[in-house]
Amino acid sequence: MEHIVVGIDGMHCQGCVKNVTGILRALPGVSEVKVSLEAAKAEIAYAPEIAKPEQFKEAIESAGFDVAGET
Repeated sequence: MEHIVVGIDGMHCQGCVKNVTGILRALPGVSEVKVSLEAAKAEIAYAPEIAKPEQFKEAIESAGFDVAGET
């Protein structure tokens, strides 16, 4: 498993957190997602042979949020 932290701009409430969490969890290869409204980030555990960080960015942006960076 690999881990990545992705910054997310545009989340304003727990509904936003649930939306982002659900979208990321639905991606193949993602095993765990923790989204923090206060920290404006998502921590994602994933299988690198199945999921790629670019997919996380695309999923977040398709939900109407902005990716603020990744670490």
